[in-house]
Amino acid sequence: MDNKVLEIKHLTKRYGAKVAVDDLSLDVCAGDIYGFIGQNGAGKTTTLRALTGILGFDEGEIFIDGNSVKEKPVLCKSLTAYIPDNPDLYEYLTGIQYLNFMGDVYEVPRDKRKERIDKYADMFRIAGDLGSLVSAYSHGMKQKLAIIGALLHEPKLMVLDEPFVGLDPEAAFKLKEVFRRMCEAGSAIFFSTHVLDVAEKLCNKIAIIKGGKLIASGNIEDVRGDESLESVFMEVLENDAR
Repeated sequence: MDNKVLEIKHLTKRYGAKVAVDDLSLDVCAGDIYGFIGQNGAGKTTTLRALTGILGFDEGEIFIDGNSVKEKPVLCKSLTAYIPDNPDLYEYLTGIQYLNFMGDVYEVPRDKRKERIDKYADMFRIAGDLGSLVSAYSHGMKQKLAIIGALLHEPKLMVLDEPFVGLDPEAAFKLKEVFRRMCEAGSAIFFSTHVLDVAEKLCNKIAIIKGGKLIASGNIEDVRGDESLESVFMEVLENDAR
Protein backbone atom coordinates (compact mmCIF):
# COMPACT_ATOMS: atom_id res chain seq x y z
CA MET A 1 0.00 0.00 0.00
CA ASP A 2 1.23 3.52 -0.76
CA ASN A 3 2.64 5.43 2.20
CA LYS A 4 0.77 8.72 1.95
CA VAL A 5 2.77 11.58 3.43
CA LEU A 6 0.30 14.23 2.28
CA GLU A 7 -3.42 13.79 1.64
CA ILE A 8 -5.50 16.71 0.41
CA LYS A 9 -9.21 15.88 0.38
CA HIS A 10 -11.75 18.18 -1.29
CA LEU A 11 -9.87 21.34 -0.28
CA THR A 12 -11.84 24.54 -0.86
CA LYS A 13 -10.69 28.03 0.05
CA ARG A 14 -12.67 31.21 -0.61
CA TYR A 15 -11.79 34.87 -0.38
CA GLY A 16 -15.22 36.45 -0.17
CA ALA A 17 -17.04 35.51 -3.38
CA LYS A 18 -13.84 34.33 -5.08
CA VAL A 19 -13.06 30.61 -4.92
CA ALA A 20 -9.27 30.40 -4.84
CA VAL A 21 -9.08 26.60 -4.50
CA ASP A 22 -12.06 24.54 -5.63
CA ASP A 23 -12.60 20.97 -4.33
CA LEU A 24 -8.96 19.94 -4.80
CA SER A 25 -7.86 16.40 -3.90
CA LEU A 26 -4.44 14.77 -4.35
CA ASP A 27 -2.02 12.48 -2.54
CA VAL A 28 1.75 12.75 -2.18
CA CYS A 29 3.47 9.52 -1.13
CA ALA A 30 6.84 8.77 0.43
CA GLY A 31 9.49 8.97 -2.28
CA ASP A 32 7.51 11.39 -4.46
CA ILE A 33 8.97 14.55 -5.94
CA TYR A 34 5.63 16.11 -6.86
CA GLY A 35 5.48 19.22 -9.03
CA PHE A 36 2.51 21.60 -8.74
CA ILE A 37 2.16 23.81 -11.80
CA GLY A 38 -0.21 26.50 -12.97
CA GLN A 39 -0.44 30.13 -14.00
CA ASN A 40 -0.17 33.04 -11.59
CA GLY A 41 -3.34 33.18 -9.50
CA ALA A 42 -4.24 29.54 -10.21
CA GLY A 43 -4.32 28.65 -6.49
CA LYS A 44 -0.86 27.13 -5.98
CA THR A 45 0.34 29.33 -3.14
CA THR A 46 -3.04 29.25 -1.41
CA THR A 47 -2.91 25.44 -1.45
CA LEU A 48 0.64 25.37 -0.08
CA ARG A 49 -0.22 27.79 2.71
CA ALA A 50 -3.30 25.79 3.64
CA LEU A 51 -1.45 22.48 3.90
CA THR A 52 1.31 24.03 6.02
CA GLY A 53 -1.21 25.47 8.47
CA ILE A 54 -0.52 29.11 7.65
CA LEU A 55 -3.92 29.64 6.06
CA GLY A 56 -7.29 28.31 7.15
CA PHE A 57 -9.68 26.78 4.63
CA ASP A 58 -13.43 26.54 4.22
CA GLU A 59 -14.05 22.92 3.25
CA GLY A 60 -12.19 19.63 3.05
CA GLU A 61 -9.37 18.14 5.08
CA ILE A 62 -5.60 17.84 4.90
CA PHE A 63 -3.51 15.10 6.50
CA ILE A 64 0.27 15.04 7.05
CA ASP A 65 1.52 11.51 7.62
CA GLY A 66 -2.02 10.57 8.65
CA ASN A 67 -2.50 13.52 11.01
CA SER A 68 -5.13 16.21 10.48
CA VAL A 69 -3.74 19.74 10.13
CA LYS A 70 -6.92 20.97 11.86
CA GLU A 71 -6.82 18.59 14.81
CA LYS A 72 -3.04 18.25 15.28
CA PRO A 73 -1.51 21.45 13.87
CA VAL A 74 1.67 21.42 15.98
CA LEU A 75 2.46 17.79 15.16
CA CYS A 76 1.87 18.42 11.46
CA LYS A 77 4.18 21.45 11.53
CA SER A 78 6.88 19.36 13.23
CA LEU A 79 6.77 16.90 10.31
CA THR A 80 6.82 19.59 7.63
CA ALA A 81 9.19 22.23 6.29
CA TYR A 82 7.89 25.14 4.22
CA ILE A 83 9.91 27.58 2.15
CA PRO A 84 7.89 30.40 0.54
CA ASP A 85 8.92 32.04 -2.71
CA ASN A 86 10.29 35.05 -0.83
CA PRO A 87 11.56 33.89 2.59
CA ASP A 88 10.92 36.47 5.30
CA LEU A 89 13.83 35.86 7.68
CA TYR A 90 14.84 37.63 10.89
CA GLU A 91 17.24 40.15 9.45
CA TYR A 92 18.57 41.34 12.82
CA LEU A 93 20.06 37.87 13.43
CA THR A 94 23.26 36.50 11.97
CA GLY A 95 22.99 33.46 9.73
CA ILE A 96 24.19 31.09 12.46
CA GLN A 97 21.82 32.65 15.01
CA TYR A 98 18.93 32.10 12.62
CA LEU A 99 19.89 28.45 12.08
CA ASN A 100 20.24 27.84 15.81
CA PHE A 101 16.83 29.45 16.32
CA MET A 102 15.35 27.03 13.77
CA GLY A 103 17.13 24.17 15.52
CA ASP A 104 15.57 25.25 18.83
CA VAL A 105 12.08 25.51 17.30
CA TYR A 106 12.30 21.97 15.95
CA GLU A 107 14.18 20.63 19.01
CA VAL A 108 17.12 19.36 16.99
CA PRO A 109 19.87 18.03 19.33
CA ARG A 110 22.99 20.18 19.43
CA ASP A 111 25.31 17.55 17.95
CA LYS A 112 22.97 16.74 15.07
CA ARG A 113 22.33 20.43 14.50
CA LYS A 114 26.01 21.31 14.18
CA GLU A 115 26.65 18.38 11.89
CA ARG A 116 23.80 19.36 9.56
CA ILE A 117 24.59 23.08 9.59
CA ASP A 118 28.22 22.36 8.70
CA LYS A 119 27.21 19.93 5.98
CA TYR A 120 24.64 22.15 4.24
CA ALA A 121 26.49 25.43 4.74
CA ASP A 122 29.47 23.90 2.93
CA MET A 123 27.22 22.38 0.29
CA PHE A 124 25.53 25.71 -0.51
CA ARG A 125 28.74 27.72 -0.05
CA ILE A 126 27.60 30.11 2.68
CA ALA A 127 29.69 28.77 5.58
CA GLY A 128 31.84 31.90 5.50
CA ASP A 129 28.79 34.16 5.69
CA LEU A 130 27.03 32.66 8.71
CA GLY A 131 28.56 35.26 11.03
CA SER A 132 27.07 38.12 9.00
CA LEU A 133 23.66 39.67 9.60
CA VAL A 134 20.88 38.26 7.45
CA SER A 135 20.08 41.84 6.41
CA ALA A 136 23.38 41.86 4.48
CA TYR A 137 22.48 38.72 2.51
CA SER A 138 21.46 38.74 -1.14
CA HIS A 139 18.15 37.17 -2.13
CA GLY A 140 19.95 34.00 -3.21
CA MET A 141 21.84 33.76 0.08
CA LYS A 142 18.61 34.20 2.05
CA GLN A 143 17.08 31.42 -0.03
CA LYS A 144 20.01 29.14 0.81
CA LEU A 145 19.77 30.00 4.51
CA ALA A 146 16.04 29.25 4.50
CA ILE A 147 16.71 25.90 2.81
CA ILE A 148 19.33 24.94 5.41
CA GLY A 149 16.98 25.94 8.22
CA ALA A 150 14.23 23.81 6.70
CA LEU A 151 16.49 20.77 6.44
CA LEU A 152 17.74 20.76 10.04
CA HIS A 153 14.93 18.60 11.45
CA GLU A 154 14.89 16.21 8.47
CA PRO A 155 11.21 16.82 7.62
CA LYS A 156 8.91 14.06 6.45
CA LEU A 157 7.32 16.50 3.98
CA MET A 158 9.08 19.43 2.34
CA VAL A 159 6.82 22.08 0.78
CA LEU A 160 8.35 24.78 -1.41
CA ASP A 161 6.95 27.66 -3.43
CA GLU A 162 9.13 28.30 -6.51
CA PRO A 163 12.25 26.90 -4.79
CA PHE A 164 14.70 27.49 -7.65
CA VAL A 165 13.99 31.21 -8.13
CA GLY A 166 17.04 33.19 -7.05
CA LEU A 167 19.36 30.18 -6.76
CA ASP A 168 22.51 30.01 -8.84
CA PRO A 169 22.88 26.94 -11.11
CA GLU A 170 25.19 25.11 -8.70
CA ALA A 171 22.87 25.61 -5.72
CA ALA A 172 19.85 24.55 -7.81
CA PHE A 173 21.67 21.36 -8.84
CA LYS A 174 22.61 20.57 -5.24
CA LEU A 175 19.07 21.22 -4.01
CA LYS A 176 17.76 18.70 -6.54
CA GLU A 177 20.29 16.17 -5.22
CA VAL A 178 19.09 16.85 -1.67
CA PHE A 179 15.49 16.25 -2.81
CA ARG A 180 16.46 12.89 -4.29
CA ARG A 181 18.31 11.77 -1.18
CA MET A 182 15.41 12.81 1.07
CA CYS A 183 12.98 10.81 -1.05
CA GLU A 184 15.25 7.77 -1.00
CA ALA A 185 15.09 7.99 2.80
CA GLY A 186 11.26 8.03 2.79
CA SER A 187 10.38 11.73 2.75
CA ALA A 188 8.31 13.52 0.09
CA ILE A 189 8.71 16.81 -1.79
CA PHE A 190 5.79 18.95 -2.96
CA PHE A 191 6.67 22.16 -4.76
CA SER A 192 5.16 24.74 -7.07
CA THR A 193 7.08 25.92 -10.10
CA HIS A 194 6.71 27.90 -13.30
CA VAL A 195 9.77 26.18 -14.76
CA LEU A 196 8.25 23.28 -16.67
CA ASP A 197 11.61 21.97 -17.80
CA VAL A 198 12.70 21.52 -14.18
CA ALA A 199 9.44 19.77 -13.29
CA GLU A 200 9.71 17.45 -16.28
CA LYS A 201 13.26 16.37 -15.45
CA LEU A 202 12.99 16.23 -11.66
CA CYS A 203 9.48 15.10 -10.76
CA ASN A 204 7.97 11.64 -10.84
CA LYS A 205 4.46 13.11 -10.38
CA ILE A 206 2.80 16.31 -11.48
CA ALA A 207 -0.42 18.22 -10.88
CA ILE A 208 -1.80 21.02 -13.05
CA ILE A 209 -4.13 23.56 -11.45
CA LYS A 210 -6.21 26.17 -13.31
CA GLY A 211 -8.60 28.63 -11.74
CA GLY A 212 -8.43 26.77 -8.44
CA LYS A 213 -9.41 23.45 -10.00
CA LEU A 214 -7.18 20.43 -10.43
CA ILE A 215 -7.07 19.77 -14.17
CA ALA A 216 -4.65 16.83 -14.34
CA SER A 217 -2.51 14.85 -11.89
CA GLY A 218 -0.57 11.62 -11.56
CA ASN A 219 2.63 10.03 -12.80
CA ILE A 220 4.38 12.46 -15.11
CA GLU A 221 4.56 9.86 -17.91
CA ASP A 222 0.78 9.40 -17.76
CA VAL A 223 0.03 13.14 -17.67
CA ARG A 224 2.25 14.08 -20.60
CA GLY A 225 1.90 10.90 -22.71
CA ASP A 226 4.08 11.20 -25.80
CA GLU A 227 4.23 15.00 -25.60
CA SER A 228 6.40 17.39 -23.63
CA LEU A 229 5.05 18.74 -20.36
CA GLU A 230 5.08 22.22 -21.89
CA SER A 231 2.84 21.05 -24.75
CA VAL A 232 0.40 19.37 -22.38
CA PHE A 233 0.27 22.44 -20.14
CA MET A 234 -0.45 24.75 -23.08
CA GLU A 235 -3.15 22.39 -24.37
CA VAL A 236 -4.82 22.40 -20.96
CA LEU A 237 -4.86 26.18 -20.89
CA GLU A 238 -6.19 26.45 -24.47
CA ASN A 239 -8.92 23.85 -23.91
CA ASP A 240 -9.99 25.52 -20.71
CA ALA A 241 -10.24 28.89 -22.44
CA ARG A 242 -12.68 27.60 -25.08
